[in-house]
Amino acid sequence: MGEPNDWSPRKAVLFSGHMIDAPGRKKPRFPPDKEPVAARAIASALADLDIGPGDLSICGGACGGDLLFAEAALARGARLELYIPFEEPTFLEKSVDFAGGDWRARFFAAKARGVLHVAPRELGPPQEGEDPYERNNRWMMDAALRFGADRVDFVCLWNGEGGDGPGGTKHMMEEVRSKGGRTTWLDTTKLWD
Repeated sequence: MGEPNDWSPRKAVLFSGHMIDAPGRKKPRFPPDKEPVAARAIASALADLDIGPGDLSICGGACGGDLLFAEAALARGARLELYIPFEEPTFLEKSVDFAGGDWRARFFAAKARGVLHVAPRELGPPQEGEDPYERNNRWMMDAALRFGADRVDFVCLWNGEGGDGPGGTKHMMEEVRSKGGRTTWLDTTKLWD
């Protein structure tokens, strides 16, 4: 699904959020049984922002928050762009398949209805010492900002803590705030109660 070169969205809504917890995760962050709660919260946030056919949604493609956001945005008729930091097989292994269930099928369903951007193909290899996840966050931010900061809304599904490594939701929140973007924080420490 391409877009005409002159198409410009009313809003560009950017997402970052936790992946579903891997089996055996010591400190739960997004337990699989919280998926329906997260899906409702994300859908509600998009409704509150009045996201629809004139808007662009931008996210990664990981199991959990990313794909729940993609599904909710598509359900509202928004255009979708998925950004992944690795070639697809590596990305699926690191960010989708570990969760089992139907996450792999859901990734392919979202990809079929959106536009997939693959960092190594479009940006080349990361520079020495550059974290691929942080680079992906900056790339998604730039993609949203290409239409002007005044059109960008950021939605995050996050517990407010640092991630398991560089390039997590905390990094994206800091990036958005530094650019003056509007944020909707779905705080999982409150949602899971």
